[in-house]
Amino acid sequence: MTCVKEWQQHKGKLLDRVREFEVIDCEACCFSHIVPIPTEDELEEVYRDEYYSHVIPNHVDERREDLDWWNGVFDAHYDFFESNLPSTRRRILDVGSGPGYFLQKGKERGWETLGIEPSNQALTYSRNLGLDVIEGFLDETLALQIGHFDVVNMHEVLEHILNPERMLRVVYDLVSPGGILCVIVPNDYNPLQRALRESCGYEPWWLAPPHHVNYFNFSSLSTLVEKVGFEVLRETATFPMELFLLMGENYIGNNQIGRAMHAKRKQLEINMTKAGCSALWEKVYSSLAELQIGREVVLYARRP
Repeated sequence: MTCVKEWQQHKGKLLDRVREFEVIDCEACCFSHIVPIPTEDELEEVYRDEYYSHVIPNHVDERREDLDWWNGVFDAHYDFFESNLPSTRRRILDVGSGPGYFLQKGKERGWETLGIEPSNQALTYSRNLGLDVIEGFLDETLALQIGHFDVVNMHEVLEHILNPERMLRVVYDLVSPGGILCVIVPNDYNPLQRALRESCGYEPWWLAPPHHVNYFNFSSLSTLVEKVGFEVLRETATFPMELFLLMGENYIGNNQIGRAMHAKRKQLEINMTKAGCSALWEKVYSSLAELQIGREVVLYARRP
């Protein structure tokens, strides 16, 4: 059954309560989300004018500071796209393109790039990089105007929107047959988070309503992607940051400690790359995905 917007029709096991919101494992949607669900107007106001300035004010500066590492991450994605597409297919859409560094890397590699971004601050920054970015939100009307793509990338988008299934159906029509979808979402209610709650008494720090409406894991994301018609090509993970918490490094609510732990994670991956062990490390992350572990779910899928 397809989700409808009216939150009263969403039912499922209660997972948590945060302020005026409940998080349920929704039987209709087959993934977890908050109720009540915010209105479209409420979310649009937040993401157009407030998100980068109030919710994640350091995002652009931190991306710039980490750019060498991020470029390695982006290269890995483009390597996958290019190994699964003929050399004539190099048109990519980045939904929620942020400050634009992912698109910039694509342009450097010879791709035709287009971004969609609702935030005024991020839009201005990415256009100053010389990137082609549309202001707004992806919907059926915009999709009719922008053509088809060999790859659609959605990095940390689906957790923010009201109807992920509807969004993915729009994306399905945008992807040319044989093209690729890449979706990255936080991996929430995962085994390490459960361990921290049960053994250390942690509250569910990953819950962030109303900015995060939806909460996915490997199983629920692949189910949703396949439901709209895509075929999953590969699932992998990102570094399980919860390991630092389990080792006593409590970075929750402390950006200084959080950045320090992130720096350790970056250095690990950079050193593995320098050692020529990137392929080995990718196998490690793929193995973590099989165990449902990793801070983020990274899923690649193909439109038949």
